[in-house]
Amino acid sequence: MKSIEVEGKTVEEALNKALIELNTNENMVNVEVLHHGSKGLFNVIGVKPARIRVSKKYYYIEEARNFIANILNCMEIEAKIDIKEENDTLIINLSGEKMGVIIGYRGETLDSIQYLVSLVVNKVHELPHKKVILDTENYRSKREETLRGVATKTAYKVKKTRKVFKLEPMNPYERRIIHSALQEDTFVNTYSEGDEPFRRVVVELKNNL
Repeated sequence: MKSIEVEGKTVEEALNKALIELNTNENMVNVEVLHHGSKGLFNVIGVKPARIRVSKKYYYIEEARNFIANILNCMEIEAKIDIKEENDTLIINLSGEKMGVIIGYRGETLDSIQYLVSLVVNKVHELPHKKVILDTENYRSKREETLRGVATKTAYKVKKTRKVFKLEPMNPYERRIIHSALQEDTFVNTYSEGDEPFRRVVVELKNNL
């Protein structure tokens, strides 16, 4: 994180200078006292100023909110941004008009924004990693339900025809849903093949069937 070093007659004076320069308040910064300063002899000889190092605290939730707000502004979209944190996971929900634009084709735009927000939130490596989930209009759960349906239907086709089925290319998140949906199936195996962004799930009968 960016920090500045400031001098003053006292630590308090140096801190006030730093707060003005950073345009913030004392609750929003970390302060390291490098030298408390000394009055010297008769306050004249050997006087040394106080010196401190000050850096803004990193508030990842506000960083995420501001970053998303800037993206929405560039897209000329008005939306409410709700953010809550659960077990080192930021759950961000957008609500408003034109949310279809935010979702994009099969969630590609939503995934891209989610990825960028994750980079912003986790740019300070000294802090614990935060997982980011960006959603709107309950798209994530609806998409998961759809994919689980696809998985079930594909497994049925494989069992019926005894042929291998290759699904359409999916991102890693969607492929995990397919694998998860069929991992307990006693008749079929799943694996992924191909290179991103064309990597896809393959469903086949187990070898002993």
